[in-house]
Amino acid sequence: MLKSFHDKCVLVSGQGPVADIANTLGFQKVMSMEQLRQNHPQLDMVDHNRRPTLPVSSCNRPSVDKIWSPEAQQLELTVFSVFQSSSLPTLPKIEVIILFGEPVRWETNLQLLVDVLLTNGSPGCEHTQVSSGHLPVLACNMDLTWMAEAPSPRFGHGMFLLCLESVYRKLTGQDLQYQALLGKPSLLTYQYAEHLLRLQNHNHTLTTIYAVGDNLMTDIYGANLYNRYLAQQSAMETSSKLFAKAAGSQLTMAEELVSTASQCHSILVCTGVYNPHSILSSDQSSSITETELHGHRDLVLEPDLVAPNHVVEDVEAAVDLVLQQEAL
Repeated sequence: MLKSFHDKCVLVSGQGPVADIANTLGFQKVMSMEQLRQNHPQLDMVDHNRRPTLPVSSCNRPSVDKIWSPEAQQLELTVFSVFQSSSLPTLPKIEVIILFGEPVRWETNLQLLVDVLLTNGSPGCEHTQVSSGHLPVLACNMDLTWMAEAPSPRFGHGMFLLCLESVYRKLTGQDLQYQALLGKPSLLTYQYAEHLLRLQNHNHTLTTIYAVGDNLMTDIYGANLYNRYLAQQSAMETSSKLFAKAAGSQLTMAEELVSTASQCHSILVCTGVYNPHSILSSDQSSSITETELHGHRDLVLEPDLVAPNHVVEDVEAAVDLVLQQEAL
């Protein structure tokens, strides 16, 4: 996947072992946000407790042994040694940004990502005026919110992407551009899912796929978009264009992911983000708005794509429906 970036230096953002995940996907030169922060501690200044303490010049510093405790003196010496040390490796220029999921410290990641974007991959340098684009950005998981144990949905990675887009737009006057948006509802995600289903089915042909989810703008949109793709795939030129648009690049694995299913049915469950009490007019073409459906900025808002084939109470009801539809 995205093999043209595998030999580039990529900065990865998200929680958990994202660097290991990137390596597993084939990216060979991976840098974490923490590695970047440790190498450039002066860039992370929002949290006062994490700010680096710069040593005071000898010409104007007071006598520390008169005003500081021994512990404070030792802390200053430690910080000073960090700034004087050459033990930290010099980081290569960042060539690609990969946003896997929402980070823990949003303020740190937002600041460092903007630094990378506005310095063309050299965050230790001064910001430059953006005139024509920026380095490639790959993003996964566009859900604005997700349902947890709280009574209302929680912020997802889509919310972090919205923040990054807003900050970049405010500072540059230009829109942040994505080389690829992956995960639901992108076509590549569903093609790969069908590929895995075929492997589990011992490469037997699949005819109908059922996609179950609770989010109109990711689960239902993606399933309906894939159903549209399946209906058009006989025209190879059209399918190739759709595939390239979803993936953000020319993919050499396209032949491996050729779809064999004839249709994909979307099933909406009411136990997550979707609120069955929020009324969507039957005339969806006139009632659906971006505010209501919380879709990502780059998704074309088409009423047909957010209309589920079936609406059920929960996953158990969805399974029962599939068994009924397939006469099993």
